[in-house]
Amino acid sequence: MRKKKSGKTGGRAALTAAETEKFRQLLLTKRSEIVGNVATIEDETFRKERSELSTMPLHMADAGSDNFEQDFALELMDSEKNLLSEINEALSRIEQGTYGICRGKGEAIPKARLKAIPWARYCVKCAELKEKGLLAEQEDYADEAEDEQQ
Repeated sequence: MRKKKSGKTGGRAALTAAETEKFRQLLLTKRSEIVGNVATIEDETFRKERSELSTMPLHMADAGSDNFEQDFALELMDSEKNLLSEINEALSRIEQGTYGICRGKGEAIPKARLKAIPWARYCVKCAELKEKGLLAEQEDYADEAEDEQQ
């Protein structure tokens, strides 16, 4: 079992309080944008009024297109809600003081990665391993860090 490296961040500088606040604001802005997107998608998909043509018979092709559009909108909403969850978890890590620390290695996530994906939980290498299923949950650094705190 790996031990938490005290004070080391893999040779990279840890985030300053100002940088962390900048990322927090970025995450809050993105969260607000996504909440707006989800509301818009819901409005367009579920609350849209049928036009005056709604009394005309619906062609099967039109029904198929409507079903496709609704399925697409539902998948998009699901994706946006998953991203919203990731952002909320990142905000929680800021509150806990673990933001910017790779959950795989326990080292600092490069700032360039956080700028591109501010909700990132892993450095690029660990994210690739996680995606391939090669970074098991029990190897997850964050789980070990929680065990050490208890």
